[in-house]
Parts: sequence; C-alpha cells; structure tokens
Amino acid sequence: MDAANARDRVFSCTLCGQCCQGYGGTYVTERDILAISRFLGEDPEGFVDRHCAISAGRPVLAQKADGFCAFFEETCAIHPVKPAMCRRWPFLPAVARDPGNWLAMSHSCPGIRTDAPPDLVARAVGEQMEDEAETRK
Repeated sequence: MDAANARDRVFSCTLCGQCCQGYGGTYVTERDILAISRFLGEDPEGFVDRHCAISAGRPVLAQKADGFCAFFEETCAIHPVKPAMCRRWPFLPAVARDPGNWLAMSHSCPGIRTDAPPDLVARAVGEQMEDEAETRK
C-alpha cells in the first residue's frame, strides 16, 4: 500500500477550515516564510513584521479576532505554499506518541475517520513523517 493511500483511507479534507481556527497559532519555519513571502510578492523580513506574531521566540501566523488564521477567508489564501505545520495536519507526531489523540482531534475535524483501525492511522502518520524527512534532505 502506498503512503498516500494509507492517508487517504483515514482522512479526507472537507475544506471546512476548522483546522485554521484555534488559539496558539501556526509556527512558520524559515522555509515557510520564504515560500509564503515569494507567493505574496513580499520580502521575508517584511512578511514576518506584517503577518506574524512571536510565540516562544518563534514566528507564528497572525490570527484574526475570531481565532482564524489571518490567511483564511473562505479557504486558505496561501494554500499552494501553506506552512509545514498545516501540510502535516492531521498526521501529527502527537498521534504517533498517543493514538488517542486521533480521536480527540476528530472532534474539531470532520475529515478524520474515527472508525479507522489504529494500526492504519499509525502507518499513515509514520509515512507522513518519512515523507517530511525525505523533503528536508
């Protein structure tokens, strides 16, 4: 079974935007900042000043008063270059550490299949993490 197939079997994005809302913010890496600033036609330093807050010494995408990401309107305005944290959703390392997190996350994400076998969820998370490691090389 290929990686995408495992992920597709446990999750199907509904584009509802619920993952774009929540206090705490979306951390952005230097690579994310470069990609998003290029996509928007802005300089990277100006991007951080205009579109980020600092949390624990790291930049996070700013949020609107309603808790949604500043780049979420009806959909994600930066979807082609969305941050690594967003691309990873819902295949998070926290799920690999505790499979119960999959069910907890399902309360705020209608695309998460709660009837998926835990071993398939674990495989999908592992494959996501492997893909990310390959991308970083």
